[in-house]
Amino acid sequence: MSVDAVELLQQIEDIGRDFERGGWSRHVFDPAERELVAWFRAQAKVLGLRVETDRNGNEWAWWGERGPGAIAVGSHLDSVPGGGAYDGPLGVVSALAAVSRLQAEGFEPAVPIVVAVFAEEEGSRFGVACLGSKLMSGSISPERAAALVDRDGRSFADVASKHGLDAGGLGRDDELLADLSLFVELHVEQGRGLIDLGSPVAVASSILAHGRYRLVFSGEGNHAGTTRMADRNDPVVAFGETVVAAARIAGKYDDSDHAARATVGRMVPVPGGSNVIASRVDAWLDVRADDDAAAHSLRDRIVAAAYEATVGRGCTLEVVEESYGPLVVFDDALQRRLLDVLGDVPVLATGAGHDAGVLGEVLPTAMLFVRNPTGVSHAPSEGASDDDCRAGTDALTAVLRELAGVPA
Repeated sequence: MSVDAVELLQQIEDIGRDFERGGWSRHVFDPAERELVAWFRAQAKVLGLRVETDRNGNEWAWWGERGPGAIAVGSHLDSVPGGGAYDGPLGVVSALAAVSRLQAEGFEPAVPIVVAVFAEEEGSRFGVACLGSKLMSGSISPERAAALVDRDGRSFADVASKHGLDAGGLGRDDELLADLSLFVELHVEQGRGLIDLGSPVAVASSILAHGRYRLVFSGEGNHAGTTRMADRNDPVVAFGETVVAAARIAGKYDDSDHAARATVGRMVPVPGGSNVIASRVDAWLDVRADDDAAAHSLRDRIVAAAYEATVGRGCTLEVVEESYGPLVVFDDALQRRLLDVLGDVPVLATGAGHDAGVLGEVLPTAMLFVRNPTGVSHAPSEGASDDDCRAGTDALTAVLRELAGVPA
């Protein structure tokens, strides 16, 4: 008997509930994320899959003997703070459900199928998105990853070591990569493309170029009640002017023909007192566009506006690139194979980063999207209907049947 993706989602709906923010908060190596990983391992073993944790903290559940030509499928289980229930987990439960359905049919794959759960996809704890897949593929150095720190000042190396990883063994995993022939990731759509098109499922075409930057505004801390407005070097004001400028600059270029996105979703004032003029503000700028030149141009224009704001307020600015992902165009041949299987389904670009985009640098990858009835993501109102979740499982099952039915 096969398992159902909707029922699997229901099994984990109480794990990591964030009653303060709303939604779910599940961050790498925290108790909620560890509970989810333990749940995944248990579900995989029920299906007779052999589960391994790789050198970078990613989970792999193998159907068939591990070896060359394997078809990888899966997603992630971590979330942004106060995120939705579908971003990541839908891809994992759909992969488990698809495998169970193929098993129930008596299907015997010609090559191994492996279900993957990638670590720290959202980057919500250590600041670098898709950290597990970036380490695995070699697109981030193990030294840089090991030195990343969370908000409590704990390094990735230290936290990973306490959860059984060898911090000295982080990095590109050539042995595992040699066993994988391709990767397919199913994901809830993080926009309203499928709403407008009236379709439950789509195939992905590309991922926008995406940069994350830490902006450090430094000024002069002082007393909120005794310092005249004209005498202030207030970094919060410079920061605020930058946020407004970023929205204005990106808004000029974001239309039906071009994508340009700029967001400041996190800022930390120092020292953070309500009656204190801050001495510093750390802010994180997220920039995305539909090609690399446009992304760099958008960043440069916003940074220039930030410098202008800081000079005008007697402050200084430091800009640190925390991550950059170039425009991803998914493998054309693999995309065509998915479309041959699924028939007349839409093909959509996305502005959201994914492990499939990172792994696209080292092996063929593809993505399926499932309709989100709100169009909202990274928030509690993110969703997918039960029927559409099952349509996604249907699509993924058909894709795996095709891909694993003939030698790679």
